[in-house]
Amino acid sequence: MKRTNDGGARRIVVISTGGTIASRWQGTGYAADASGNDVLATAPLPEGVTVEVVDLFNVNSSRMTAAHQLALLRTVHETFADPGVDGIVITHGTDTLEETAFLLDLHHSDSRPVVLTGAQRPFGTGDGDGPGNLYDALQVASTVSDLGVLVVFDGRVHAARGTVKTQTLAADAFSDPSAERLGRVGFSRVDIERQPERPTPLPLPAAAYKAAPGDTGPGAFPLPRVAVVTHHSDGDPFLLNAAVAAGARGIVLVATGAGNATPEIAAAVAYAVAQGVLVAVTTRVPAGPLAEIYTGGGAVDLVAAGALLTGTLRAAQARIAVLATLLAEGGSGDPARSTALLRRLLDGPVRAEPALATGGSRSASAVAARA
Repeated sequence: MKRTNDGGARRIVVISTGGTIASRWQGTGYAADASGNDVLATAPLPEGVTVEVVDLFNVNSSRMTAAHQLALLRTVHETFADPGVDGIVITHGTDTLEETAFLLDLHHSDSRPVVLTGAQRPFGTGDGDGPGNLYDALQVASTVSDLGVLVVFDGRVHAARGTVKTQTLAADAFSDPSAERLGRVGFSRVDIERQPERPTPLPLPAAAYKAAPGDTGPGAFPLPRVAVVTHHSDGDPFLLNAAVAAGARGIVLVATGAGNATPEIAAAVAYAVAQGVLVAVTTRVPAGPLAEIYTGGGAVDLVAAGALLTGTLRAAQARIAVLATLLAEGGSGDPARSTALLRRLLDGPVRAEPALATGGSRSASAVAARA
């Protein structure tokens, strides 16, 4: 579908992937089944914007797989091969939106924006938030540049990196617990308040050229196994060792506090690293950085065992960083090279070029005055 306005309109491609924004009642619960055109028909278009829809797949995002995400990554790159496209909006379920957004951002080198949005209330409901979120996402996608991949939700603009789902049901579903929002959208204005920090983008991995949305069955599209293991009171190395035995090439340890576990877990990490497994340590605490403070199985010992601390990235995005490392050329068998690449993705952001926002002031004070 294409909606046209007067000449000179900004051309935005909407890639539909399912989620609550496309979910209708199925008799016992909601599931994604509305097309991208159906979803688009619920939202007004910002002035001066034309839209084309790509129905890539239609799934609840709790069923998202790396094959889905890589197919989406390839589709984004193929869409931007057309110089006439000004931006991309992706409608996505909220459960795994933070993972998809971060994977796209790690590989996004184009100045044109990619904006992810969705809904907390299903398609067609009288109080649905999908239409407003989609309108805002289109407004942002037609306005900004050089900001990487963004998440637009409930009138807020977030950088992909660090943004997670922080509310299960509330409309303001997303935030970065360790940083301020990137900006705000409303009243036909886009205000960007700060610049995102991003590592140098990765090239498109070879796996993206092989992935297809239907490659979702066990073994249908083999990818490196990256496991997530959580520490807790009475935690032991059993699950971490089991992940290694199952063939995991990467492990994210969700530690306590600023990155702490036990001496036994630190020993298991050392064994995993010796087997060539990439180990990243995050924390179950919602906000704040990891830090080497404690020994006795703490972050001091985990780092000494060969693990990398994830800064302010939490488990889901840390796992994406490990997966992206393994899919990149640097993850093709050289442990030192893989470790260096993962360290750069976790710890080496570089400040982006100044953002361009033509739809309104980028002044924080202006936003505050309208809030």
